[in-house]
Formats: sequence, C-alpha cells, structure tokens
Amino acid sequence: MLFLDVDGPLIPLHGRAAAADPAAASAAEHHGNPLLARLDPADGPRLLSLGCDLVWATTWADDANAVLGPLLHLPPLPTVAWTGAGDAGPEHWKTRNLVAWAAGRPFVWVDDEIGPADRSWVARHHSAPALLHRVMGRTGLTEADFDAIRDWAG
Repeated sequence: MLFLDVDGPLIPLHGRAAAADPAAASAAEHHGNPLLARLDPADGPRLLSLGCDLVWATTWADDANAVLGPLLHLPPLPTVAWTGAGDAGPEHWKTRNLVAWAAGRPFVWVDDEIGPADRSWVARHHSAPALLHRVMGRTGLTEADFDAIRDWAG
C-alpha cells in the first residue's frame, strides 16, 4: 500500500516549472489553483508501475480523485479519512491515521513532512514493514524517489 500526499510530492512548491501539459494548465485556471500547472502527468503511470495499492493521504480528500486523478491518469483511489487529527503528539498529525488504515499491512508513506518522530512512532506501533519516504517539497517526486520506493517494495 502506498499512502500519497499531494502538496509537495505531486505539486512541487518551488522546483518544477509550470508543466507544458495543456490539461494541467487548463485545470489550474479552472480550479483557481495555479499550482496545478506543476503536476507532471507522467507521475500517474510511474506510481501505477510501482505495483502498490495507491491511497490518497492528503487534505485534498475527495477532490484528489475529482481534480488530480484525471490529470495524472489515475483511477479513483481510496482516500484516508482524517480522524483525531488534533490528538497527535510530536509526530505528524497524519501518522496515527495512516497506521490505523494500514491495519498491520506493509506500507509506504510518501510525504514532504515526515520526520524522526513519525519514524519512531511507526516503529513502536506498526509491526509490519513500513517505508516513510520523505520527498523534497521544493522539487516534488523525482526518479530517485521512484527508484527508492520500487527498491523497497520490490
């Protein structure tokens, strides 16, 4: 299972120039979010090629399927429902929800806000293998990120 954040990993905050993809540019204008133009439509097929069950782990919620899925050529994906977000300790507010969603299954979490407290909490509370893969939010997912995930999931 691969939990996927959007802002940072798929929509880089600084590094990727606006995409030449006309659909992303049109979506950016239509939805009033100029950062959508930074989506790389090739990321969808790259994610699917990893062989993981993809799950949106983002505050985009159902909008991830409605807006991002078509631009990335992804089928509708399950979306993590965020509960008890204010209950987190030093770990990220998503961490506990993702471990609960994984329900003892191996998972990859791709996010730009993963830190040492998340790794520690997952190691203490999740018995299956887990890769918490931090992506540089400035540049978004790179081929090196895909390689690291592929190697781990292999």
